[in-house]
Order: sequence, then structure tokens, then C-alpha cells
Amino acid sequence: MRDGRSILVRAVGLAQALVLLGAGAATAADLASLRKPMTDLTPAAVLHLSATADWVAIARHEVWIGGTGPNALHEIDPKTNREIAAVALPGEPCAGLVIGFGAIWAPLCGDKAGLARVDLKTHALMVLPVAPAGAEGGIAASADSLWMATNKDGALARIDPVSGAVRQTVKLAAGSFNPHVRGGVVWVTSIEASLVTAVDARTGVVLTTVPAGPRPRFLADGAGAVWTLNQGDGTLTRIDARRRVAVGTTALETPGHGGDIAFARGRVWTTMRKVPLSATDARTGQVWRQWVGEGGDSLGIGFGAIWLTDYYKGDVVRIPLKTALRP
Repeated sequence: MRDGRSILVRAVGLAQALVLLGAGAATAADLASLRKPMTDLTPAAVLHLSATADWVAIARHEVWIGGTGPNALHEIDPKTNREIAAVALPGEPCAGLVIGFGAIWAPLCGDKAGLARVDLKTHALMVLPVAPAGAEGGIAASADSLWMATNKDGALARIDPVSGAVRQTVKLAAGSFNPHVRGGVVWVTSIEASLVTAVDARTGVVLTTVPAGPRPRFLADGAGAVWTLNQGDGTLTRIDARRRVAVGTTALETPGHGGDIAFARGRVWTTMRKVPLSATDARTGQVWRQWVGEGGDSLGIGFGAIWLTDYYKGDVVRIPLKTALRP
């Protein structure tokens, strides 16, 4: 694998690379001083859903969690913290969830791969014959389209939410699996090229590419930036959303498979196994706090809480934001 620092220097120039590599730097000792046990975060609720629990989507009135054993989408009422419905799926919900156009959308893997659409009101299920590139990818919704990678070589499909037809295919770098929409731009990470591509959500035209950390995967936006969680070295990359340049990196010491990221209350929240929750100050780019222990893998933020899954237990815990943010 090519050295990530040399890639940054060649791609963005020495001065910018020094900013990118230096901002938010922290040693293992520094992070150790910020770590607390997960048991310090008393949850408001713990729900067991299925054999595994993965992917979180926050709708207007409810929370949705994907799971396997059996393959299903689980609907949770945040007023009562109870599961109120489970919609069976013909395949594994393997590549993210997104709310849009009156439905929740779940890419499916396995023998019956496709794109599941579940009506938010009636729970009616429809499976479109367009399959994700593979597991651990993602799906995003813009004003008029759904966006999903359909092969490992860098095909980003623009899908009509009414007809289900692929309206456009945008060619990106290989390994571009995870899209995220912000301000009329589709941001897509490439784990193979270690970069992020910005695509105009109206025209499908590639606007630019931006270097990120090694093997960037999941994205969030907030505080004028797009943030990538980099699986290769367990860092965050901060991209200025207006200028479309990388401006900082934060060491989390959480490399590995899986994970997730969200933004709320001036913090970038990430999850990984063994470090189920990290909070980074979006203003300074410094890790604010980390919690270590069991659980983790995916999260969503809504209804005043962090909804954090424990993948292997098949649980989701509701952690009030005020609990996580207390001094």
C-alpha cells in the first residue's frame, strides 16, 4: 500500500498537507487520558432486536434499525422506546439505510440482492432489481434521486425513486461505495483510492476529488465540513465543504472493519468495536472524549439521543445526548 502521507503531499501540496497531517494530532497516551468505560453512559433504554443489529436511520417520527437473524427492518417508537414493527426482508440489509420519498430504503445482499423500499406509513415492501456493490456500502438521497454504488469498479447509480430505473451512472474511482448528500453535492468515499469525490447532485457531473485518510468509508457533515471515518488508520478527515479541500485530520486510534459516524451538538460522533463511542470537537478537531468497552458498530442521532447498536448482541441502546455531553 502506498504511504498515505506521501499521497497527501503530492495531491494537495506541501503547505496544505502539513495542515492536514498536523491538525488534531494526538498520541495514544493523550487518548488514554480521555477514555472512559462505556458503563459510565447509563442508557435510557436497551432493546434486543435480532441476532445482529446494524445500520440506523432516523425518520421524522421513528427510528429504524437493520438486522439479521432474521433479515428485517425494525421500527422503534422513540416516545415509548419500544419496537412497534418489524418488516421482513428477502435479503440481508447490508449497505446502509436512508429515509426519503416517503419510504425507508435498504440495499440487500445475498441470493436476493436488490434495493428494498418500505413505505413509512403502510410498511408495504417493494424490491427494485438494482443491487449494491457489496456489503458495508451505503445509499443516499438527494432532492430527486437515490444514489448507490452498483459495482466495485466505481459505478455510482442515480436511481429514480418513483420508477426505480437507473437514470444515470457516474464513473468514479474504484472502491467508491459510500455516498453522502450535503448541500446539493453527493460526496463519495473510495476505500481503494483513499479519496472523496464530489458529484453535482443535479447534473451528476464530477466536481472534484479530495484526498482523505487511508481507506475512508463512512461520512457525515456538520460545522461547514464533510467528515470521513478512515478505516485504515482510525482517523477522521475534515473536508471544507465550500472550498472542497481537506483541512484537517484527527487521530482516533480506532482502525478496523465496520464503524459509523454522525454529527450533533458541535461534535463528530463515531463508533467502532472496542471503542463504541468517540466524540470529536468540530471546532478544534480534537478528540473530546472516548468510551471503551463492549458494543458499537453503527449509530444515528435523533430525538435527543444517540442510538448505538451492539452488532453481535443484536441490541440497540438509547443514550441521551445530555448524558454523553456532561462534563
